[in-house]
Amino acid sequence: MYANQTLKPRVLIIHTGGTIGMRPSEEGYKPVAGFEALLREKLINSVHDTLPEFDLIEFERLIDSANLVPDDWQTIAQTLSEHYADYDGFVVLHGTDTMAYTASALSFQLRGLNKPVIVTGSQIPLVELRNDALDNLISALIIAGFHPVPEVCVYFNGRLLRGNRSRKVKATGLDAFDSPNFPWLGQVGIHIELHQQLIRTAGTPDLCPTRYSPGAVAMLPIYPGMADAQIQSILDNEKIRGVILQSYGVGNLPNNNEPLMHHLTQAAKAGVVLVNLSSCLQAQVIPGAYACSAGLNEIGIISGGDMTPEAAFTKLHTLLATHESSTQVSDLMQQNVCGELD
Repeated sequence: MYANQTLKPRVLIIHTGGTIGMRPSEEGYKPVAGFEALLREKLINSVHDTLPEFDLIEFERLIDSANLVPDDWQTIAQTLSEHYADYDGFVVLHGTDTMAYTASALSFQLRGLNKPVIVTGSQIPLVELRNDALDNLISALIIAGFHPVPEVCVYFNGRLLRGNRSRKVKATGLDAFDSPNFPWLGQVGIHIELHQQLIRTAGTPDLCPTRYSPGAVAMLPIYPGMADAQIQSILDNEKIRGVILQSYGVGNLPNNNEPLMHHLTQAAKAGVVLVNLSSCLQAQVIPGAYACSAGLNEIGIISGGDMTPEAAFTKLHTLLATHESSTQVSDLMQQNVCGELD
């Protein structure tokens, strides 16, 4: 039964910013208020019976997603939480640069969903004559209003992806998003085809917008010839409580780099949660597959499995904000919370 007890579903669009609502300026594309009027003008000749009813909330401070900070995830989650009972589905309009981070963060803050939350945007603004914005938004609206997808998803260019499995893989292509380590949840062509066996079952909503600790989590890419000062600047920072290591292949670290191994060992002893991810687009960390990674467990470095960097980063942020014990955070990082890892 729809939330408004009528035959036609209602969807809330939350416009946070991004290319989809930008307009050209002398400095390049920039966020501009007034997206709803533009959208309804574009839809004026559409067959409205095929669309759900929708309302639109536009953030007062529109976000260029390159400027996104973790507090913005809480703001978006809080907005969804406040309106959750009043709508049958939700569409979040967002910039593409950090869309995968936001979709992942929302999946950990909005647990047990029984309604769709579809994050989308575009590579070309809606105001331009030739754009991908209208198709992405219309398809996201239809999925959010008429299809049983009770989880946070990214919809882009005909692909419906689990939010915490999504990654931006192209900077200018219209097929900008993919989920390299997990199948698409559906595709939109002539028909909307959903792979229901992959979609999470509806749960009991546990909506917990989370305030994050600034600078609590860092990413440390592994590269040849890492110098002591570069390693120390991250691992010896007292504010950092968690580090995502972006290692080689199936989780290999240069174990003959003594400064790196020393600082990792000291950080683990200090209670910093160290998560090992592969820097490969398609990969799963396999501890001990090579001798150079055999001792990582002894140090206290845990495997991130096949999580995306965006999912690992936002999950670790969320767990550190909601749990005091680093041991508990480490345990939960290795558990599948909402479809983010196998």
